[in-house]
Amino acid sequence: MTINRYVNIVRMSLAGALLVLGIHSSPAQQPASPALNRTVVKPETVGFSSERLERLHALMQQSVDQKQIAGAVTILARHGKVVDYRTYGQRDMASGAPMTTDVIFRDYSMTKPVTGVAMMILYEQGKWLPSDPIAKYIPEFAHLKVFKGFDVDGKMILADPDHAPTMRELMSHTAGFTYGFGNTPVDALYRDSKILQSQNLQEMIEKLAKIPLLYQPGKGWVYSVSMDIEGYIVEKLSGQTLPDFMREHIFQPLGMKDAGFYVPQEKRQRFATNYRQDAQGQLIPNPTGGVLPSDYAALPAMPSGGGGLVSTAQDYYRLTQMLANGGELDGARILAPATVKLMTSNHVPAALLTGEFAGGLHVMRPGFGYGYNCAVVFDPPEANLPDGKGTFLWDGAAGTWFWVDPTNDIVFVAMIQRMASPDNHILEYRSHAVVYQALVDPAR
Repeated sequence: MTINRYVNIVRMSLAGALLVLGIHSSPAQQPASPALNRTVVKPETVGFSSERLERLHALMQQSVDQKQIAGAVTILARHGKVVDYRTYGQRDMASGAPMTTDVIFRDYSMTKPVTGVAMMILYEQGKWLPSDPIAKYIPEFAHLKVFKGFDVDGKMILADPDHAPTMRELMSHTAGFTYGFGNTPVDALYRDSKILQSQNLQEMIEKLAKIPLLYQPGKGWVYSVSMDIEGYIVEKLSGQTLPDFMREHIFQPLGMKDAGFYVPQEKRQRFATNYRQDAQGQLIPNPTGGVLPSDYAALPAMPSGGGGLVSTAQDYYRLTQMLANGGELDGARILAPATVKLMTSNHVPAALLTGEFAGGLHVMRPGFGYGYNCAVVFDPPEANLPDGKGTFLWDGAAGTWFWVDPTNDIVFVAMIQRMASPDNHILEYRSHAVVYQALVDPAR
């Protein structure tokens, strides 16, 4: 089996991050939200056509009407001004509870860019460099081996890495780690060791230290537990737990009021029901547990920097608008512009951008690579996308996705809750198409 195939399995199994796409609003739904502390402006004031944006609404509403998803929230902004803010469908199909702008979603792999921000905060404090070996901060990784196949007796052959995997490789999924959902012998070791079910981050690190890398560092791109490893590094370098660090340095300064690693009791009524499609294509509630966080009822003992957060669409919009602004929002400076640029530039070697490696439909190819904890469209025509140069994006397994386009100064956030559907990525990329067709005056 190719790396491409088992990476697809990873993405569709974990928070890894599928995306998902939105839907349209019913007459009773309100497009604006005072919690954003921004007024929805007329699209034409920033170059969008109100008439053509109806295609976005139609795309989203169609998914609800066809019962492909229960509901969604979408936010579109340009030049820091929200021009479209919609809710669609229901938060919970059984009760008929409508989708509202304050509904809390499982971010799953959209946690990864947040962890990336945490890492870049520590980078700005001089705590680490991209060229540093990971083992400088995780001594347990000093003697990692690389899987090289089997000998005639069926024993695993292990080799020394050509070079010690670096922080840059960790943050760009090129260090040699995997997720445990593929059909390789290394993935089987991840499953046997229950990496993602570890009792805490220290136990996870100790388990990973005993498992070989899947490939030589820098010689492949495989969606992986790298961002969970980053979560451990954040704790070591900051002296805080990952939840505490994110709350103090990201959520509170940005006013991300509902973002966190669990949903407290007083907010449970706003927590969206998560769904999956059965064999007949019907939406049914998705069971909790497994490798993903379960009911989010309490702070986890092992907070996942790769897939553990929950938030509202409003919360995540504030994070992405901060990045679009070069690291600042409403007077809160989180990162410097140069740091945001470093995080959101491609760091995958051209030799790997061949179409061989992918996460779902996110294919590493000419023009489309990966930065630090997010994908990057660095040559849109070559990548066959309408986005502006430098667009960065990612998504989550239950259907949350975003992109930030610095060339056109566009931010888009969409959230649904439908697990690992093959339709999630298709919906996401269709949302790119219908948003950009509505940008009729880019110079405005």
